[in-house]
Amino acid sequence: MTGSLTLPMLGLILFCVLAETAREVCFKQSASENALLAALGRPVTWLGILFWAIELLAWTVVLEHVPLTIAFPLMALSYVVIVLAGAVIFKENINLRHATGVFLVTAGVACVGVTGL
Repeated sequence: MTGSLTLPMLGLILFCVLAETAREVCFKQSASENALLAALGRPVTWLGILFWAIELLAWTVVLEHVPLTIAFPLMALSYVVIVLAGAVIFKENINLRHATGVFLVTAGVACVGVTGL
């Protein structure tokens, strides 16, 4: 792989992060105690699957142009964004240890991102 991280590819990776976050929010929204069969009947589950398909296509384009050793660690930003989405949308608690872990993931992503530019 001779590609590198360009601004358009960085933008597409960030799009993948947002699509993954949207997918997880949809799946969380559709989850219930009645699990799988009930979730399959909910439109929000199918919206999550649509986000999954869109992310798959975008991610394939990213991998055509960016080394996996750069692209994949940048996808770790999804951990950060999903934690924030859980806190904002579902009012989930984030304790100090959790926040520290999210900060460390962000620091690691920044190191990889700077390396790839």
